[in-house]
Formats: sequence, C-alpha cells, structure tokens
Amino acid sequence: MRAKLSYAVTAAVLVFYFLLVGSRGVMLIQAGTLLTVTLGVAVLILPVIGLWFLWKNTQFVRRANALAAELDAEGGLPVDELKRMPSGRIDRDSADEVFARRRAETEAAPDDWRTWFRLAVAYHDARDTPRARKAMQRAIALHDGKPVQA
Repeated sequence: MRAKLSYAVTAAVLVFYFLLVGSRGVMLIQAGTLLTVTLGVAVLILPVIGLWFLWKNTQFVRRANALAAELDAEGGLPVDELKRMPSGRIDRDSADEVFARRRAETEAAPDDWRTWFRLAVAYHDARDTPRARKAMQRAIALHDGKPVQA
C-alpha cells in the first residue's frame, strides 16, 4: 500500500509540474513573436513526452501487478529465499544462486509467462533493473497472447 501511495503522490506532483510547464508554453505562444512561439511549442513538447512516459509506466505497473495477483492466486509467486547481510542487503551469492535456477526454469519453459515473471523478480533482486523490466515486459506480452520478439 505504501508503494502505491508513493507512486500516486509522485504521479500527482509530475502532473502538476507538467501543467505548470504547459501553461508557461502557452504564455510564450500567446506573446506572438516568432521566437516566443517557437520556444512555446518546444516547451509544450516536454509535458507531452512526460505525460506519455507516465502513462506507459503506469500501464506497465498495473499489468505487472495484475500478473502478480494472478500468480499469487495460483500459489506460484516466488518465495523470498534470499540470504541477507546484517545490513539487510541481499547476499550476492544467494541472489546469483536463485537467479541461476530461475534462468534454467525460463529456458525450460520459454513460452510460460510465469517463468518470465519469476525471472524478472530474480533480475530485480540481483539489482539488474533494465533486464528485470524486459523480462516483465515479456511476461506481460506472453500473458496477453501478443507476439514476443526473440
């Protein structure tokens, strides 16, 4: 729940910022000179890109959470079996061991979204966020029945 609240607050702050920047872009356009209109259009592009990125990220999070809920209902969520250091950080050797098992599981069933979901969690635990995101995107695509690029 805390993560959802944090995400909602961050999204609200970003939307406020985009509206603020957008209003400045409109003000520049209303000035009517070639330079201010050009700058105004350029300023308006930034909130559009930001809103698009926020929307895509929100869709990704919702889909990943839906998969997690479905996998939880099936009893297939990965169990946290990682060893931790006294500081609470994940032990690297433990993460590598779990990752190796998840990768082998995914190689054995490459068309199963569940294995890709668990692999994404293993990547996340190993602090490899870009690969975790790609694995989760693949899990989402497989779940939705969309073609997956190799």
